[in-house]
Amino acid sequence: MQRLWVSGYRDYELGLFDPAAPEIKVIKRVLQERIGAWLNQQTEPTWLITGPQAGVERWALEVGLTLKADYPTLQLGMVQPFVGVGQNWQPARQAALQQMQSQVDYLGTLSQQPYQGPQQLRDYQAFMLAHSDQLLLVFDPTQDEQSERHAKSYYDYQAGQRAVAAGTYQMELVDFDDLREAGEALAEEERERRGEW
Repeated sequence: MQRLWVSGYRDYELGLFDPAAPEIKVIKRVLQERIGAWLNQQTEPTWLITGPQAGVERWALEVGLTLKADYPTLQLGMVQPFVGVGQNWQPARQAALQQMQSQVDYLGTLSQQPYQGPQQLRDYQAFMLAHSDQLLLVFDPTQDEQSERHAKSYYDYQAGQRAVAAGTYQMELVDFDDLREAGEALAEEERERRGEW
């Protein structure tokens, strides 16, 4: 069995508050290409695992649901770091989380306690690394280094680097240059589709 952990920025860390934002289409396109390429390399059952956060994690599951048509052995898993994730979110966000929870093949919660502190998040990260073979991370380390406050994915990046250095893990980054190039390619395809030159 091969397991791909997909993580990255939360939607608000990218300033994407509208579910119809064109940037989301670009991110999902890149995720579809990268996850599809990973699936094409596999010869055994596969799992795409991620967390409950709105943003890259949710978009990865949405992409996974569409890929299941072509990859029927693909299984989707959502692992929540603690009990009550999303209970303080706005109703629309809670509903989107509940809908995705109902569509995954596996839904688990690591800590059976509500949020108590950052140790639960570190335990979650360690669990995800231990229960996956590769991390696909939408994160740009050059941009985050300039920030006073690190994005959630910064910590996943640091942990992924340590696992790679130990020689037991693989990590693939999707950075802002990758997203920009994908956005340009998508825009060109749209112009061609509309017959614009």
